[in-house]
This record gives sequence, structure tokens and C-alpha cells, in this order.
Amino acid sequence: MPPITMPEDPIFKYQPLWQFAHAVFTKINCPDEEARLAADVLLSADLRGIDSHGLARLSGYVRLWEAKRINSQPKTKIVHARASTAVLDGDGGLGLVVAPKAMEIAIEKANNVGTGWVAVKNSNHFGIAAYHAMMALPHDMIGIAMTNASPLVAPTFSVERLLGTNPICVAIPAGNQPAFVADFATTTAANGKLEILQRKNKEAPLGWIQKKDGSPSTNPNELKDGGALIPLGSDREHGSHKGFSLGAWVDIFSAVLSGANYGPWVPPFVSFLSPPADPVGEGIGHFFGAMRVDAFRPADDFKFHMDKWITRFREAKTIEGHPNMIIPGDPERESEVTRMKDGIPLNSKVVEDLQVLAKKLGVEFPD
Repeated sequence: MPPITMPEDPIFKYQPLWQFAHAVFTKINCPDEEARLAADVLLSADLRGIDSHGLARLSGYVRLWEAKRINSQPKTKIVHARASTAVLDGDGGLGLVVAPKAMEIAIEKANNVGTGWVAVKNSNHFGIAAYHAMMALPHDMIGIAMTNASPLVAPTFSVERLLGTNPICVAIPAGNQPAFVADFATTTAANGKLEILQRKNKEAPLGWIQKKDGSPSTNPNELKDGGALIPLGSDREHGSHKGFSLGAWVDIFSAVLSGANYGPWVPPFVSFLSPPADPVGEGIGHFFGAMRVDAFRPADDFKFHMDKWITRFREAKTIEGHPNMIIPGDPERESEVTRMKDGIPLNSKVVEDLQVLAKKLGVEFPD
């Protein structure tokens, strides 16, 4: 579910925020077309209510560029390919730009042979996975996107941070119903949600994080003291081994398959931590898939039955006192409509950070 915003959060219209993000990406020497794409991807997170992956991350990208860990003018290239597959070298570029290019290749291959699969190496943080997976929807294709990430997660029974939050998204077209879009981290909670709790001085729920000795914690700053995020499921009795397996799957598909860094060797998103001195690959890795529905059955038939599937689940009887059934993608879609109309709330600490960034780069932050 998207995070609940507090009433005191200042609200900004979409277009001025987009123009600000575009100006910042231009200031770090992104070509105009790529600055526009990066702004689109970044602001899509804020629109969809994924506040942890939108403008709150902008300063982090700039700091990585200042540390010469992001190439703002990458020359991406396919380094290996077959009819339905490819490996894309991102040349150290913004993942916000590299990932959509990789998804376009997957869609092109799917157009040609039914399915397309692209693994990416030498990239950086790519924003929300849903943006990339949803690129397949207008083509009557199923889209899949995943990425590995900074090692902040301790596998089941471990106290070592060996995996990232490693999100997965699948976007499935429907007919009259909105698309099914499941976008989730393979941890109980994404690191960005801890950052939101830190800004609001709130505790984390039990089952999100552990101390450096492996005991449970509710301190959202625990990672700074050597603690770790926990796989989806929280503990062994509640299925954390399944969350660990999902996160491992993403890591292997995104990096072992592409030639990117994996496990504890993935470069951290924060610029004040240096990448490991003994890399096993190049940059961060992603993995994308596009599947033509009509490679399996006529698209109209499929979408008719997706509508039937979604409608039946919407009609499911719910526990007393609980709202109607939520289909994956509903909260984000509703947020996108509301925020495009009424504006995007930004945490006051995020606003302060962006105002500092604006002053440093000599760009105007919206009132």
C-alpha cells in the first residue's frame, strides 16, 4: 500500500515538480531527451504514492554523479544477443534512463518473436519497477521488471547483509478493467519506508528490521547501527525463507545472468559509502521481460478473461470491518489520478533537502 501522508505535508502540482527534476538532471549534464525521461520515471513514483522512490531520491542521484559513480551521458550498447534475449551494458548511466531503454529492446524482441528478455549490467538505481513493466501494456504484452539493490537484507537465520530489497513487478493488461500491476519489494518493507519513518520520527513495526545480533527491532535507524532489513515473511515461522528465495531469484536474474555485481558486492546507493573494492561484476543489474499475449492466445480472449478474473476477485466477500478487495495496482492508480488533479504531498524534510539542492545547482524550486 502507498504510504499515508500527513496533513502537514506541503502539496505541489505535478508540472512544476517535473520541471524542477528536469532542470536538475540537465544541470548534471544529462541530454535533454534523457533528462525528460529521468524526470518522467522519478515523478511517476510520487504520482503513484511511492514517495520513497520519487523526488526524495533526487539528491542521492546528484551525489552519486558528484562522486563520479553515475555517467550522465552513457553510451548504452547491446553486448550479447539472441533472437529473444539480450544483455545491455548501461555504461554507468542513470537507471532511470537505462531501464526504459532495456524495456524497449525487450518489447521490440517480443514484437518479433513473441517474447523478449533483457538483462542489464553497469547501471544504477532505476526508480520504481512498475514504470518499466507497464511500458508493455499498450502493446498488449505482459511486462516484467526487477532489479538488485544495495545489500541491506539479512537472509533467513543470517546477521550478514547480503541482498538488496530486490523488487519485482509484473504488469498484465486487461480489457475494461484496469491492468493488474503487482510491484513489491522482496523484503517485508522497503528501505525507503524506513526513511519515511525516520523523517516522521516514528517507530517501525516489528518484523521489518533486526539488530546486528539478529534480534527484532523497531528502530528505523537500525541499519546505521549494523542492523538489517528482513526478507518478506519476517521470520522462518512466517515464511522468510520464501522472501529470501524471491530476493535471491531477482539477484541472480539481474546480475549473475548479466555480469553485474550481485549479493554483498552491489554498490550502495548512498554516495558516502564506496563500492566494494573487489567487485564481481559491473554496476547494478536489472532484468526485464515482455510477452505478447497473442503468443499464447488471442489478445481479446485473454483480456476478456482477465476482466472476468479481476471482477470475480473484486466481488470477494471480505472480513467484517475491512474494505473491499484490492487488486494489485488499484491504490497506485487511484493515487495517480488524485495526485495529478490535487497535487503531490512532499514531506517537509524532503522539501528542505530539495531547496538546498536547488540553491546549490542554481535552479528554481517551486513555491
